[in-house]
Amino acid sequence: MANILEVKNLTTKVSGYTILNNLDFSIQENELRVVLGPNGAGKTTLIDMITGRYKPKTGKIYFNGEDITGMPPDKIFVKGVSRKFQVPNLYETLSVYDNIMVSLKGRRKVIKSLFGKVEKQDNDRIWEILDFISLSDKAEDSVDTLAHGQRQWLELGMLVASEPKLLLLDEPTTGMTKDGKDKTAELIEKIAQNHSVMLVEHDMDVVRRIAKNVTVLAQGQILAEGPLSEVVQNKEVKAVYLGKGAQDGT
Repeated sequence: MANILEVKNLTTKVSGYTILNNLDFSIQENELRVVLGPNGAGKTTLIDMITGRYKPKTGKIYFNGEDITGMPPDKIFVKGVSRKFQVPNLYETLSVYDNIMVSLKGRRKVIKSLFGKVEKQDNDRIWEILDFISLSDKAEDSVDTLAHGQRQWLELGMLVASEPKLLLLDEPTTGMTKDGKDKTAELIEKIAQNHSVMLVEHDMDVVRRIAKNVTVLAQGQILAEGPLSEVVQNKEVKAVYLGKGAQDGT
């Protein structure tokens, strides 16, 4: 299967510190890849580079075979790369329904979307997504009334509405209850059936539930990569990351 994302010889330095160090990394089409690593390993920085938030010092990033290195974030988004931050990026004063509506592919201008006519096809798609994220009963509620987990699920729904080819999810279960984490893991599994997904996650219970192939970063380089069952047995991985994380659930 072809790679949808390829990172080659990527190096990033911030204030003189090397965050990513000559990194090679790839994700196949329709793959769910979980990225692990201790704080400072370069996980979020990698997402920043892929989405164009920052430019690498050296190296190349290819998406769908096209060089997107240093391309503006909005152009990378249009090409099919969507990102979820740790803190949801929502339209707080709009309804849950309207948040999905303005996120539909082709309706990215908020004012135009809110005052324009919602075609039946778009309306059906909005309700389909609301059902998918279990927020149909909250459709008319203002976003600022939602609980933490519901906000995370709404943003996942907004990403799906934009019809991305690759979703980059940065610790979406942070701050959730066990039930919330279970539901989020289930939702990510469903999303990954039709999308390529890169998931950065710390909670090992969530990782064990959904991960097949994992990449472990340490000091800006790949420490280990492969099936979860093999990676968790790697002595270096246990020493650097999993040893403490497997015990306390971080």
